[in-house]
Amino acid sequence: MARVVVVGGGFGGLASAARLAKLGHEVTLLEGEPALGGALRPVQQDGFAWDASASTTLLPAVVRDLFRKSGRPLERELDLEPLDVVREHRFADETSVRLPGGSRAAQLAAFDELTGKRGRPQGQAWVDHVASYGEVWELLRRHVFEQRTSSPPAEVTALLRSRETLHRRLRRSFADERLRLVAAHPFEAAGHTLRDVPAWAGLTAYLEQRFGAWRPAGGMGSLAAALADRMTTRRVAVHTSTPALDLVLRGGRAVAVRTSEGEVDADAVVVATDPRRLPALAPYAGRSMPAIPPFIVHLGLSGDVPDLPAELVLHGEPTLTLRPGGRAPEGGHAWTVQVRGRLHEDVLLALARHRIDVREQVATRVDLSPRELVERWNGSPLGVQWRGRSTSRLGPVTPIPGVYAAGAHAVAGDGLPFVGLSAALVAQELATA
Repeated sequence: MARVVVVGGGFGGLASAARLAKLGHEVTLLEGEPALGGALRPVQQDGFAWDASASTTLLPAVVRDLFRKSGRPLERELDLEPLDVVREHRFADETSVRLPGGSRAAQLAAFDELTGKRGRPQGQAWVDHVASYGEVWELLRRHVFEQRTSSPPAEVTALLRSRETLHRRLRRSFADERLRLVAAHPFEAAGHTLRDVPAWAGLTAYLEQRFGAWRPAGGMGSLAAALADRMTTRRVAVHTSTPALDLVLRGGRAVAVRTSEGEVDADAVVVATDPRRLPALAPYAGRSMPAIPPFIVHLGLSGDVPDLPAELVLHGEPTLTLRPGGRAPEGGHAWTVQVRGRLHEDVLLALARHRIDVREQVATRVDLSPRELVERWNGSPLGVQWRGRSTSRLGPVTPIPGVYAAGAHAVAGDGLPFVGLSAALVAQELATA
């Protein structure tokens, strides 16, 4: 049994701590904020509560596997609700498409209907594009995401070293710009430039088609609460309001974590925050850049409002992503608007230009700039910005013996699925160390 210190109480840190404690390790979790959850914690004001980050997730099996391998199964803790529509896209020409999840046939029909009005339907081009990622997902799942193969097959190496970008792949695959916008949205929403994203990362479209999208009943805060309870069940020593200041090294190996309260001894350390915040790790992460969060506006509304899907993307300059949900007083509604691009007017006026006028219904609002979000979360939950095939990430192992990395900064993808997979990789590494 090893003494393991986990730095960071967001989803990556909580998932790592739960898995490692179940394996029999003596786990201490350090979180700089007063509460656990990181970007899973809701934003609250005037009786309203909003999900701080994305309110949906892919690959529910990742979350189910985490709960099953750390204690009681997910179904006994909270519900994951499947969504019939992953998101709706509305374009500048006033056309729109609702992207179904979990169904090739439904997506074929949706894109045929969208593009057929301009002539030849192009739904087949969409499903062919998505199908091209089936083998890619299986290769990377087996050798990169679910476990790290020391000598991966040549096909995996070729994929990861390919110079093809997602920008080039989408231009080659689609004649209709609207299809390119749909495929590009998850990456542009996460702060990436398509010319810097490798083509293989587009497998997100395959995951959405095959597995659909899900959301925790009660919002992401309910997932954070369930994982906080799991810390108690697994007897993890949790220290909130205790930021990690640096790693303590002896003979080049990590032996403790320095905090404002003193040193916490460790046989192994799992860093589930931005590694650049720890001076000992910062030199190894110097080539990476965090993905910048969007500008976010949380709206508390009263009265009658339009009925919207779980996620609505309004393409233009700027692009607005609207997510209804969260908790609200009786008769109220909680909406979150994420802004990408240049906003030259108030977000309510921008929504009104898209014929979603709720200016008279606003009871309260919270505006958060990218800088405020990074300060609130002590880093970007969107992980590392893609900078081509040379993108540098630390994880699951790092150049410092005894130090491992989990979370959005450690994996080639953001969101719960990839962060959850990174925690599983760390647990595997420690099991064989």
